[in-house]
Amino acid sequence: MILLHTYLFAQQKSHPNIQELPKTLTVSAGKGFHVQGIAFDLKKGYAYFSFTTSLLKTDLKGNILGSVEGFTGHLGCISLNPEDGKLYGSLEYKNDVIGNSIKEKLNIRSDKNTQTGFYIAIFDPEKITRKGMQANENEVMTSVYIKEAVDDHLAKTTNQGVPLQHKYACSGIDGITFGPDMKTKKQMLYIAYGVYGDTTRTDNDYQVLLCYDTSKWGRYQKPLIANSLHQSGPKRPTHKYFIYTGSTNYGIQNMTYDPYTNSFFLAVYKGKKRQYPNFPLFMVEANQNPTSQKLKGFDTTEKKQTLSLAHKGCYDEKSDTWGWNFNLGSTGMAAIGDGYFYFSKSWKKNKKIEMCTIQLYKWNNGNLKEPFTLIENE
Repeated sequence: MILLHTYLFAQQKSHPNIQELPKTLTVSAGKGFHVQGIAFDLKKGYAYFSFTTSLLKTDLKGNILGSVEGFTGHLGCISLNPEDGKLYGSLEYKNDVIGNSIKEKLNIRSDKNTQTGFYIAIFDPEKITRKGMQANENEVMTSVYIKEAVDDHLAKTTNQGVPLQHKYACSGIDGITFGPDMKTKKQMLYIAYGVYGDTTRTDNDYQVLLCYDTSKWGRYQKPLIANSLHQSGPKRPTHKYFIYTGSTNYGIQNMTYDPYTNSFFLAVYKGKKRQYPNFPLFMVEANQNPTSQKLKGFDTTEKKQTLSLAHKGCYDEKSDTWGWNFNLGSTGMAAIGDGYFYFSKSWKKNKKIEMCTIQLYKWNNGNLKEPFTLIENE
C-alpha cells in the first residue's frame, strides 16, 4: 500500500532574480549520444552539458563557446566545485554492454583485454575556449582514479549462494555532486555507483555513495590516455554509504545537492522488480547521522554505514521506501539555489540529432504528484 504524505520547509532567503535566468535553453552535440548531465556557473554566465563522449560549454543563451571531445569512455553526471571553480564529471572505461555500445557507435573495435578504469574527470573551464578541443590538449582535463569502485566492479561475490560478478552489483560510477559531509559539514565530493538492475539478484537494492575530500587531489591528477589508463587516486574514500531504495536500472544517473532543503536529490532509471514502487526520484537529507546496519538481501552479515531516505513524498509501506514518480532528472538536473532547479530533457531532431532542452523549475515543497513546478516563459 502506498501512503501519501505532504510536507513543508521553512521559508528561506529570497530566490535568485528569475528575470535574469533563462527559463528554457536548447543545445545539441550533433549525432551520437544523448545528454548525461548538466551544470551551471551562473556568476560567469556559463552552462555545461555532458553528451557521453563530449562536453559542451555554452553561454546562457545556448551559444556554444567551446567543447572537449575525444572520449572513448562514458562521461556521465557533472558538477561544478564551488571551491576551486573546476568542473568534475564521472568517467568510465569498461568492457560491458555500455562500454561496448559506445565503442560500436564510435567504430572502435571491442577488445576483451581493454583496461577497466573509473575516474573523476576534472575540467578547467577557463581553458575550454574553442570547439573540438581534445581531452588531453593544453591540460584542459585531468583525472583521478577511483580505486574503490573499480575494485568492487571487478570483485567476485555470492548472492543466495550463487557465485556472481560485481560486488554490490557495481557497474561503475555515474551520479556525482558536491555537498556537506554528514558529520563534519566540510564540503565533499559524493560519487554514486552505477548498479546493475538484474531482477534475479537481491543484493542490488541499495545505492552506494563514496564520499571524498578533494582539497588535496592535486597530487593525484593526471592526464588520461585511453589505451594506457593510469591508477593515480586515493586508496579509499572518506566514507562509504548505502541507501536502501529498492530496484533501479543502473543506479543513480544524476545527483545534486540542494542547499535550500539541505538535501541530496537522486535521479535513477526506474527498476523492474515488482515488489518495489520503483520511484525514479529520491531525496536524502544531509543532516542525518549514518547508522551501522546489516544490508538486506546480502549473504554476508557484515554491517555497513547506511543513510535513510527522507520521509517525504510517496511512501510504500511494503518496501518501506519513499520517493516520487517524477520522471525528470535522470539525464541531468542541477540545483541552482533558493529552491530553483534546472532539469534536462533528451530528444532527437529529425530522428538522428541528439538534443537537450533544459527548463527551470521551482521546488514545490515536495508535492506528491509534482515535487517541482515548471517556471513558464513569460
